[in-house]
Amino acid sequence: MDQPELLKNIAFAQALDLDGLVSYAEGQVVSRTLAQNNALSLTLFAFDKGEGISAHTVPADALVLVFDGEASVEIDGQKMTVAAGQVVAMPQGKPHALSAQQRFKMLLVVVRAPQQLQL
Repeated sequence: MDQPELLKNIAFAQALDLDGLVSYAEGQVVSRTLAQNNALSLTLFAFDKGEGISAHTVPADALVLVFDGEASVEIDGQKMTVAAGQVVAMPQGKPHALSAQQRFKMLLVVVRAPQQLQL
């Protein structure tokens, strides 16, 4: 019996350019989910300039890895700018938001407390 694939929307056994896996679209936020279960979420995002995600809280820790452009991030009232090559961790339960100062792309990694894995 084959095991279910935990990753999706990405080719296996190939070297891929991360930047090419998600494209910009004028006036939009584009996303591509690579993994989604009750323990882990991996999602690529491409934000057009001026687009963003409004303040919200999540019962999980999150890691934003910026690989193109620049964004303004606010975590629990603390504002910062993150640019390509930088990473920022967002703790669970704290309000956070982000806005594209220029077009930017990120990989969002969301990690939840261990539970029984449901595929």
